[in-house]
Amino acid sequence: MEFDAVLLLSFGGPEGPEQVRPFLENVTRGRNVPPERLDDVAEHYLHFGGVSPINRINLALIEQLRAELEGRGLGLPVYFGNRNWEPYVEDTVATMRDNGIRRAAVFTTSAWSGYSSCTQYVEDIARAREAAGPDASELVKLRPYFDHPRFVQIFADTIGAASGALTAEQQAGARLVFTAHSIPAAADDRLGPRLYSRQVAYAASLVATAAGYSDYDLTWQSRSGPPQVPWLQPDVADHLATLAEAGTKAVIVCPIGFVADHIEVVWDLDNELASQAEAAGVAMVRASTPNAHPHFAQLAADLIDELRYGRTPDRVAGTDPVPGCLASVNGAPCVPPHCAAGRQQD
Repeated sequence: MEFDAVLLLSFGGPEGPEQVRPFLENVTRGRNVPPERLDDVAEHYLHFGGVSPINRINLALIEQLRAELEGRGLGLPVYFGNRNWEPYVEDTVATMRDNGIRRAAVFTTSAWSGYSSCTQYVEDIARAREAAGPDASELVKLRPYFDHPRFVQIFADTIGAASGALTAEQQAGARLVFTAHSIPAAADDRLGPRLYSRQVAYAASLVATAAGYSDYDLTWQSRSGPPQVPWLQPDVADHLATLAEAGTKAVIVCPIGFVADHIEVVWDLDNELASQAEAAGVAMVRASTPNAHPHFAQLAADLIDELRYGRTPDRVAGTDPVPGCLASVNGAPCVPPHCAAGRQQD
């Protein structure tokens, strides 16, 4: 399968204070999120001047990916489109059509199967192609990559770097805590079942092994919605409190669920969780996300090469491997159809 372009498809984020509320309304449209919840989240963005770090990171990743492809003899243009903010994927796909792009590989900034992390991007592709009309480019969404060797090694390396910021005494007693975005338990049950949470748990085991840890914890974060609706547990803040009560003096937090420094990372972890740790007398360091790491661009290029050359997907072999989707073409359901269930309700 040959490509004449690449599309980086992401979540989007505001670039100034005046964009924060419209952006959040886009994100939560149809989910019945109370206005006061939007006000709370808006304050997180406004703390950083109303600017999400994700767009800057994605633009840097695009440059890394473009250079990596050129190094492999593929001088392909790399386009950028978002679900919730400019540049909107609909506008980008229209531009690709106008530029005569026939077939593009779509790399999404999510490593997982599941509705929000996979199916919704498939829906974005279908919607954008429909808007572009009959001459729209063929769009091939690359597979989730939670068990790709480069994904595992990036996080193993960043855990090691974070650990290096602790003293030798702190390192000796430090607890490794993985965290990923929580979703409603019912939504997780519908897919797989529990495909998303199983993939996260499996990836955490692979990363921990690669980083040299035999013992670790998996937690969840950034839940929203009515408090009576069960979400994946334990919450990272609750778990930190439990560790502190048990006498833990240092933690290494690895946001394995995120491929870039979203607000959920730089606010929920670097601000709120770090403040909680300091108050509890726990030394906390955070492992970096992949962001625009050169190995992350290499991962994207590897996924493209899997389709170009018909290669077997490159996966780390661990205990009790968890299935993942394969490619999706033009917004068709993933193959196998692990993510075919409907939209989660917050």
